[in-house]
Amino acid sequence: MFLVHFLLAGGAMATSSNVKYVNPFIGTLRTTPNYGGMIPSTGTPFAMTRWTPMTQENIAPGRCPYLYDGKKFHGFLATHQPAVWMGESAEIAVSAGVGDVKPSFIDRGMPYSHDGEVSSPHYYRTLVETPSGTTMKAEASATSRASSLRFSFDAGEADHFVTIQASRHGIDGQVNIDPIRREISGFNPERQDDVYGPFTASHFKGYFVARFEDDFASFGTAHLGELSEGSDFAEGSAVSAFVRFGTASIINVRVGVSYISIEQARQNLDNEVPDGTTLEDTAAVVESEWAAKLDLITLTNATEDQSAIFYTSMYHALQYPNEMHEHNASGSYYYSGFDDTVHAGEAYTGYSIWDTFRAEWAFLNLFVPERVDGMVQSMLQSYAQGNTDGKDGRLPMWQNIVETNIMIGTHSSSLIAESLAKGFRGFDLDLAWEAVYKDAMVPPINDLTTQYYDREEGTSTEARAGLTRELELGWVAAMETSEAGSRTLEYAYDDYTVAVVAEMTGHTEHVDYFMQRSRNYRNIFNNETGFMEARFANGSWCSDRSTWTEADNWVYTFNVQHDFPGLRDLFGGADALEKKLDDYYSGDHNDQTNEPSHATVFAYLYANAPAKAQATVRSLLEDNYYNSPIGINGNEDCGQMSAWYIFNSIGFYPVNPVSAEYMIGAPLFDKVEIQLPQTGRVLTVTAAEAASKPFVRGVAVDGQQIEAPVLSHQMLLHAERIAFDMDAVPQEWAKNTV
Repeated sequence: MFLVHFLLAGGAMATSSNVKYVNPFIGTLRTTPNYGGMIPSTGTPFAMTRWTPMTQENIAPGRCPYLYDGKKFHGFLATHQPAVWMGESAEIAVSAGVGDVKPSFIDRGMPYSHDGEVSSPHYYRTLVETPSGTTMKAEASATSRASSLRFSFDAGEADHFVTIQASRHGIDGQVNIDPIRREISGFNPERQDDVYGPFTASHFKGYFVARFEDDFASFGTAHLGELSEGSDFAEGSAVSAFVRFGTASIINVRVGVSYISIEQARQNLDNEVPDGTTLEDTAAVVESEWAAKLDLITLTNATEDQSAIFYTSMYHALQYPNEMHEHNASGSYYYSGFDDTVHAGEAYTGYSIWDTFRAEWAFLNLFVPERVDGMVQSMLQSYAQGNTDGKDGRLPMWQNIVETNIMIGTHSSSLIAESLAKGFRGFDLDLAWEAVYKDAMVPPINDLTTQYYDREEGTSTEARAGLTRELELGWVAAMETSEAGSRTLEYAYDDYTVAVVAEMTGHTEHVDYFMQRSRNYRNIFNNETGFMEARFANGSWCSDRSTWTEADNWVYTFNVQHDFPGLRDLFGGADALEKKLDDYYSGDHNDQTNEPSHATVFAYLYANAPAKAQATVRSLLEDNYYNSPIGINGNEDCGQMSAWYIFNSIGFYPVNPVSAEYMIGAPLFDKVEIQLPQTGRVLTVTAAEAASKPFVRGVAVDGQQIEAPVLSHQMLLHAERIAFDMDAVPQEWAKNTV
């Protein structure tokens, strides 16, 4: 049974909290190019650095350091790669072995099997076959900025060593060995995404301090594959340091990391995994942090597989965005900005906003309210710092250390608007409006001469590429700007969110203007074909597939989540919309593996077909999520795939997140108890016999029947009980109500 690899964490690692259900191997097996892209990492929620075993080298975006079908263990990696399609930054590789030191990554690989492998959010272990035919046990646990690693060898062996690689070929790193302190320190400036966007962060480095428990028997460095015995310093391309421990059967090393300095890395180590801390101590602390969040939700009558999928989804969704801030000497937060300056305050990176604005952000608003203001302020800081030195500062689109210009739309406005609508005010409201307004009104530099295709190098800040034409025409002109059809639709949604920000920040004179612009999606609806289609500047239609972002016109025709009633009108009424949706699903046009399809099922509610919405939600839940290394039908995308599962398995989903409302689907569990951290209240959601009864006959909130399939955010925060009355056959509930 697959559960054995993560439930039987062994002895002190066993846990009674919901953490025991987490299966970090879900999404780690590549079966298609669009696989889950996850790694079995250890670290706290939103950890600055995650530690993962390596089965391959993530030498470029599109590769993770771990694949479940890998055959060799190459050590542990301190990774800052937020998602498989994004680039690595400032990674540190730690490996151990027996005999001759091997500076090459390939040569360091040793066979292992899943039989000896255990993984949880707070602990990882594997058993490795050494070149001498003996067994090495490798273990890891990690906080946000520090780790505890342990390598155990068979007694009586000699020539045990640990290697720390600070940089790869083509990257100039540095290592320093201090045998008195029993430390290796250094830095790695690698940033694989440095060719994207206008911000170079030219002084960026990831610093580290590795501290060992025992004295060194000998040591040295390596540069470009050449060993230098006795050397205590090396810098340049492909540098590493090694230390030998003779016959020591156990080697303990703790590693602190920082974006600020070596001294700060040392301070982070002392703060989070100080001297005298065992690996078990670290694992217990990290487990408690995960339990504090995963135990907020209790499932009743969930199967083992369902529990694994659900709590692993929470584990995934609680990793992004990740911390960049660190504690200074006085205990306050500060961080290294991409303007190469250290600033006071909280900061986050890994903002995959085209993906996460749909449900991941709603998940964070609901379950991690204590971080939301800091996360929004971090986006505003990026905007402000981007405006220095003559640069065109914008809110993040896909920030990975710096803005990368990857994906489309200015959906930061959605995150800000949603948080405002849900009552958050702990960030600079004036700066929020300034930044949102600029994105919506000011075209990017060279807008008429740059395509802004995906991962186009050497461009200015993208923001709303094609905005110049959209302001003139009411749509983004096809073949003048890449992905013009998708941009037109997504900019319409963004305009709706800007109107909400205007209302919430007191700039009400702009509300009507942006609400009018939010209806620009109508300008690319082709009445003759019944599809959204991109348009050339002269108004003629363009059917080129390249006008859509990671989808086609079938998928994007329903991408009007802020105005499904308006879409229904375009189709000519509920019956026509229902037929189009039937054709969409029966024709296998839906693509749950990618985000533009995530809200579409709820269009059935506006087609007076709620039972079809319920049946489809249930099938999507069961057909796209598994308790296996395949696990996720599509890339995790920084928690969005998992957030979709979490909400829909409970029974509702933030279709239009900025509305602060959730549309009702079909709950998967008999009972879900939710402790809401913002209010301290417990919300109980019941749906008796939900497993065999996927259709909703009625819903009551604190005993009061509701007619429309809508729950407000305030209702969730303050209600005590939401009771679903379920049935095995389709029902009429909620027809003609939205």
